[in-house]
Amino acid sequence: MADFFPEAVIWEGTAFELNRLVLARIIAALVVALIFTITAIGLKLRPSRGQVLIEMGVSFVRDNIGIELLGTRRGKRYGAVLAFIFFGVLGMNLTGILPGVNIAASSVMSVPLVFAVISYVTFVGAGIKARGGVKFFREQLFPPGIPWPVYFLLTPIEVISTFVVRPVTLAIRLLANMIAGHMLLALTYFGTQVLLLGVAAMAPLSVLTLASSVVVTLFEIFVAVLQAYVFTVLTAVYIKMSVEAH
Repeated sequence: MADFFPEAVIWEGTAFELNRLVLARIIAALVVALIFTITAIGLKLRPSRGQVLIEMGVSFVRDNIGIELLGTRRGKRYGAVLAFIFFGVLGMNLTGILPGVNIAASSVMSVPLVFAVISYVTFVGAGIKARGGVKFFREQLFPPGIPWPVYFLLTPIEVISTFVVRPVTLAIRLLANMIAGHMLLALTYFGTQVLLLGVAAMAPLSVLTLASSVVVTLFEIFVAVLQAYVFTVLTAVYIKMSVEAH
């Protein structure tokens, strides 16, 4: 549990106190921003391999998530925010396999919550823009075609489902998966260390735990990408549900 409540690295006791988790967030944000800045500055008609890779990633988010779920017009309109969410979440997730950091920045609630709030503001704002403020909230809270007495039961459920459950489940889903991944990584690496430093006769078993560490690390990369994808897809789905009439 100490990994999730790390001690300060520098400036302890001040407003600028930094611990390993804060450093992980700063590193992830700087690396993602730097990659996209360098790519944008160095755009070429004959792209480099790095530019091709970034363009493929952005195109994947825009085409396979945005346009696929929202249609061409809205997919392009919200492509930038969907790409921001995807690569932002991905960067925060991948710090879990970064040597010296060894913990995902998204394994503490503050990071998933920030991205959930961004998603929340995006899909509510999209609904208000597309449907109009009064009409959007009326359609969300008072679905048409239902006898009015039912609204006494249905409307509170819709309030909780649409405006509370959606962002909360986004944050909790990401948090739980990244915590589980970190625990698996910690278990395999700690097991290897214990076997190597423990009884000599047990040392050969460390080969197995080390091999499992490599497998778990690869799996953690897969989970990091998958969770970024799921988070982005759900954001697009919520936008779709907000902008379309019931």
